Amino acid sequence: VQLQASGGGLVQAGGSLRLSCVSSGNIVWGNDMGWYRQAPGKQRELVAALISVGIPHYANSVKGRFTISRDNAKNTLYLQMNSLKPEDTAVYYCYVQDVYSNNYWGQGTEVTVSS
Repeated sequence: VQLQASGGGLVQAGGSLRLSCVSSGNIVWGNDMGWYRQAPGKQRELVAALISVGIPHYANSVKGRFTISRDNAKNTLYLQMNSLKPEDTAVYYCYVQDVYSNNYWGQGTEVTVSS
């Protein structure tokens, strides 16, 4: 497994979760990485990404509530999710593009927000 996502779970509306995505040491991270999510019956959508020189981009639906960050020393990508809403319920997938433009995906971690 080259990308391992974790941190999902069941939380009440208004709560918080922090997702983590750890990569194996043989991936040389490039400048494009982030998180997608897929809710039941819906298409996968981009939630947050770090692109180029680490500039964060967010879906409008999560702006002000989610924060993406990376820890280079730990080869880990994070997604801090605050003020969670039932509509945030989905399986969250991390991805990392390496310096050779290869894309790697985590296995997904499920987030369920109860009302």
